[in-house]
Amino acid sequence: MNGAVAAGALASPIRSMVPAAQAADGFFELKAVRAKAALLGPGEPETDVWSYNNVVPGPLVRARRGETVKVRLINELDEPTTIHWHGIRIENAMDGVAGLTQAPVQPGDSFDYVFTVPDAGTYWYHSHNKSWEQMARGLYGRLIIDGDADAFATDHTLMIDDWRLADSGAIDEQSLGSMMDWSHGGRLGNWVTVNGTSYPKMQLAADGANRLRLVNPSNARIYELVLKGLNAQLIGLDGQVFDEPRPVDGPLALSPAQRIDLAVFGNGSETAEILALNGSDQIPLAGFSLPKKTDGEGASGGNGNVPLLKPNTLAEPDLDNALSVELNMEGGAMGMMTGARMGGGMMGEGRGTGGMGGGMMGGGGMMGMRDLVQNGFAWAFNGVAGMPEKPLFSVPRGRTVRLTMINDTRWPHAMHLHGHHFRVLSRDGEPEPGTPWRDTVTAGVAQAQNVEIAFVADNPGKWLLHCHMAEHMAAGMVTWFEVA
Repeated sequence: MNGAVAAGALASPIRSMVPAAQAADGFFELKAVRAKAALLGPGEPETDVWSYNNVVPGPLVRARRGETVKVRLINELDEPTTIHWHGIRIENAMDGVAGLTQAPVQPGDSFDYVFTVPDAGTYWYHSHNKSWEQMARGLYGRLIIDGDADAFATDHTLMIDDWRLADSGAIDEQSLGSMMDWSHGGRLGNWVTVNGTSYPKMQLAADGANRLRLVNPSNARIYELVLKGLNAQLIGLDGQVFDEPRPVDGPLALSPAQRIDLAVFGNGSETAEILALNGSDQIPLAGFSLPKKTDGEGASGGNGNVPLLKPNTLAEPDLDNALSVELNMEGGAMGMMTGARMGGGMMGEGRGTGGMGGGMMGGGGMMGMRDLVQNGFAWAFNGVAGMPEKPLFSVPRGRTVRLTMINDTRWPHAMHLHGHHFRVLSRDGEPEPGTPWRDTVTAGVAQAQNVEIAFVADNPGKWLLHCHMAEHMAAGMVTWFEVA
């Protein structure tokens, strides 16, 4: 298996579709626990994973816009952990970032997350303590917030993950924390699963629109997805739906942490697939069956009518009165960085200890590359490697922030903003009017190296900004900002 992305044969039904169990006090309980998963498919050796409630992905957490979600994390692992509710604009104390918004949950302890969900859409949850390892072992799941009129014939969430497995099917533990991964493109796997299994087959309705929610929980892989046998329209990104559907033009790029919402119809065929481009190859990821139409005239075809979705209410940026901030990304293999300041002592995480994903924090002094690498660093923001003591910026609540991210490295970076959604204003200086809301954007290498975004800082607290290539974050690409 090593050296290529692979997908296995048709697997058994997806066990992880079950919802989270609700305790007597109204909390959904998520137990972080060791388990086994049939990643390779039926009849093959099972893989030792870390899971929520013994399934990968973790159980579905689902609510309706405006409701209060109550989740109890019970840590039955041998090391601390947390849960971050990715993309949802919730209270800062519930954001789940170890060392910034909460203390990590120790083995044998629990933590209650209680938050109101303001936005409908496709979100997810994952560990935010040693993310580079805990996510690679399986600690993630789906968070779906329903709107008022999500009237689709079927609704499927596909979490597309790549695992680095040995020939025995076991997770390649020796490569966890590899400085080669940390300083290059991140941890890339050699076995792809959808919802924890190889090539699942899903049923679509012949009549009416079907909703597909695509989620990328991979540590570092950017997928180029091809839809075969499906007529699709783009209806949302990163949890935020559009005013009206948009056409799908070519392969769909899905970076780590990003989500894509599609309305799909049959293409006149009874079978369809989603595939991933891998060089000149196309790797089948998931299959779909479309039954005969109710009139008996064959499988469904055409685009049909997409149910109207009510967009969430987000404040538009006020660019005339914005705070302008610049973030320069530096370092990595083949980069020009010769040194950087180590963070400021806030997080206290090394490779084998707790914390949200940075390296070992020093006292803020300037260090050469050799010393940085010895301390687990390969990247920096504005000359600072790892979590800084002081925020990148502080801003009063309600003011617009105009953030320019400059990728001065040889690798792409999926930049994620906590607690807010933003508009992309420009890429490489070229304006992008009317862009959708996002919480994660990719700063590329050949193109889109410089990305300018804007958002209204209307959610008070201390919020993380980092590369969601988990190894890049662990090796230095992390900072924070404060909304007063």
